[in-house]
Amino acid sequence: MRQLNITWCCTPWGWIAIAFSDRGIVGLTLPRPTRDEAVAELAGKWPQAKLIEHRLEGLKAELDRYFRGYRVTFEEPLDFEAATPFRRAVWQEVRRIPWGETRTYREIAAAIGNPKATRAVGQALMANPIPIIIPCHRVIYSDGNLGGFSYGVEFKRKLLELEGRTF
Repeated sequence: MRQLNITWCCTPWGWIAIAFSDRGIVGLTLPRPTRDEAVAELAGKWPQAKLIEHRLEGLKAELDRYFRGYRVTFEEPLDFEAATPFRRAVWQEVRRIPWGETRTYREIAAAIGNPKATRAVGQALMANPIPIIIPCHRVIYSDGNLGGFSYGVEFKRKLLELEGRTF
């Protein structure tokens, strides 16, 4: 069994916790009001994880820059060991969406070779454990509507506005 760890950082929008293995990032919270709240969210999913403060300093700096409105390309490796092949394909495709751009659920389904799987794409994105790095907020409905978001549509709108998009 792989060792999981949790670290954290403070951004202009709040505290973020990051779960990681020796292979890459496993989970990430969106900003929370306190460090304890962010860490508890991931510790609840991975209770065996060790808390380690001083790790992933480059990623922490990138997250801070992102939430200050700077264009960031997250290069940190991701650990998809627990994901199904379909979810991996969706998440890898969504990770390719550039800053400030959007794609539709239909476009993602077609890009992974399964054009009729738009609902399944939505389900895979709802299960996305690494928001921001896998920018599921950049996926919208074909009619331009924002669609759903696990953390609320208003938060999705704020993230897209941070990246220069308006709706």
